[in-house]
Amino acid sequence: MSWARDYREPPRQDWSFRGPLGHFDMASVQRGYTVYAQVCSACHGMKSVAYGDLAGLGLKEADVNAIAGAHHVPAGVDGSGHPVTRPANVDDHLLSPYPDAHTAAAANHGVPPPDQSRLAVVHPGGVDRIDAFLTGYGQTPPPGMTAAPGLFYNPYAANGQTAMPPPLHDGGVAYPDGTPATVAQQARDVTTFLAWVASPHLTQRHRVGVGAVVFLLILLILSICLKRRTWSNVH
Repeated sequence: MSWARDYREPPRQDWSFRGPLGHFDMASVQRGYTVYAQVCSACHGMKSVAYGDLAGLGLKEADVNAIAGAHHVPAGVDGSGHPVTRPANVDDHLLSPYPDAHTAAAANHGVPPPDQSRLAVVHPGGVDRIDAFLTGYGQTPPPGMTAAPGLFYNPYAANGQTAMPPPLHDGGVAYPDGTPATVAQQARDVTTFLAWVASPHLTQRHRVGVGAVVFLLILLILSICLKRRTWSNVH
């Protein structure tokens, strides 16, 4: 039997950051970080993201320092050769909670949880698939298919099965802004956060691009006007 036939393309969704004029909904990005911090970070790291990068969320320096200090990172070994840790600082990265890939795989049915630093741009299907995957649990498998022991059916997972239990639940997090934390809302917010993490300067690039286009249009108009004026006296 080929389960690949049951692999479903995700529905295309509208995202504020898509298109040449796209921009991030920072309120959604901030809520998405809440989901990452309270849910995803239990298994997934972001080795390409430093705690200091979280200032881009609009957080104050004291808040970023507090977030970093609440986590510990490896700090070599002590005099007896035992591993030691220290509180993280703004230059440290959001590492995996597992010490190595072997331990991560052993704790997750043989599949180490992927790093999420660039997941939004390298995952097949991108943000649409991430959102569909997070909300795709609980569906009935197609006839003749049964998820293997320890795996869960999700039509948006490779071959329709994943080792990751449903990570999101209604009310599973508490949003500081009071937004109802439904599964759909959490999925959309954390997907937006992952997109921001993968391309934190997207909005600035779009602004520069638009500015460049406007400048070139003005230059073109001035060139046309100058050409007409130059040749107006030629008979």
